[in-house]
Amino acid sequence: MSTTAALNFSDPGLITALHTATDAALDTLDFGVIGMDSRCVVQRYNRFESDAAGLSRERVVGHPLFTVVAPCMNNFMVAQRFEDAEADQTPLDDTIAYVLTLRMRPVKVRLRLLYQPGMAQRFVLVDRAP
Repeated sequence: MSTTAALNFSDPGLITALHTATDAALDTLDFGVIGMDSRCVVQRYNRFESDAAGLSRERVVGHPLFTVVAPCMNNFMVAQRFEDAEADQTPLDDTIAYVLTLRMRPVKVRLRLLYQPGMAQRFVLVDRAP
């Protein structure tokens, strides 16, 4: 997908573009992308997020996001929103202010939580811009 580099963290309908983008295209984005399956096992992890978090793609892909990779997100603000959206089969597109704390000094970020019923992947986007 050649237009992925033009995508913005706040773009409406972003989940569709992310779902169809290649891994190489996701690596051109200036925000973190974590894509996971219905069991919340990480399937996609872009270069920006890998560099910012200090975790290699190999260390993250194939592992549960909320219990192994980022347990600091295993709470009502993040993980529970995905569970609720799936249980209700309602779309999720929320942006929240958040502080990441795992393996690093606390970092203020914006998280965008994306889920669309019927799509194979859901996403946590991480915006580290001030």
